[in-house]
Amino acid sequence: DGSLDRGRLRGRVFSDPAARARLESILHPPIRELMLERAAALQAPYVILVIPLLFETGQQALVHRILVVDCPEATQIERVRRRSGLSEPEIARIMASQVPRAERLAGADDVIHNQGEPEALRPQVEDLHRHYLARAGITGES
Repeated sequence: DGSLDRGRLRGRVFSDPAARARLESILHPPIRELMLERAAALQAPYVILVIPLLFETGQQALVHRILVVDCPEATQIERVRRRSGLSEPEIARIMASQVPRAERLAGADDVIHNQGEPEALRPQVEDLHRHYLARAGITGES
């Protein structure tokens, strides 16, 4: 019927590196092009590009700073399990295909710690917003 069977696709691409590489070669170029077009059209003091596979795809050169939203791996596993209903072995396979947490953190200029409740994020986001505005030469806005 034309719908995407996410479970089947996930099973294939995380068990077959060649299938994953082919899928990424199909998806990533048009996604990157659209993302850059949209960013270029914005008139804002700063733009945040959400690139889940930033390090894995070597796209660090696209940005001036790298913001990592981080939580402990155990928290990450539990959240994925609850959200997607995946088993721990499935989650482990997916995580094994990603850059390790320590490497992401080492590559970060800024980090938001996301291990607690959602309301704990607001002060971190507000502080980072002020920081980015200041870097853009804008002061006194929120």
